[in-house]
Amino acid sequence: MLSARNRMRRSGDFTETVRGGVRGGGGTLVVHLNVDLTEGFPLVGFVVSKAVGNSVRRHRVQRQLRHLMRERVNDLPAGARIVVRALPAASDAGSDVLGRDLDAGLGAAARKARR
Repeated sequence: MLSARNRMRRSGDFTETVRGGVRGGGGTLVVHLNVDLTEGFPLVGFVVSKAVGNSVRRHRVQRQLRHLMRERVNDLPAGARIVVRALPAASDAGSDVLGRDLDAGLGAAARKARR
């Protein structure tokens, strides 16, 4: 489980990150990254819409993404905000595919943020 200090909870944080950040993606998800907004721990949020599938599929995808981000959150810069948006293809993807796409999305967003 992703620790409480790293969870994004306010809808304003989601909106600000998606609208003001840079984007990177893979085949199953899109990563929105906004850096230098706050001090402290990086915040991570997830968006898994009904396009992904029914409630069981959406929650399974979200649990997989939370688990994958828990392993990567310590590598994120302090104060970063990240929103991971699952695409419909995520419902049929395994954990290894989601992990690969998550790494690709984080890498692409980080490169764009450094520019």
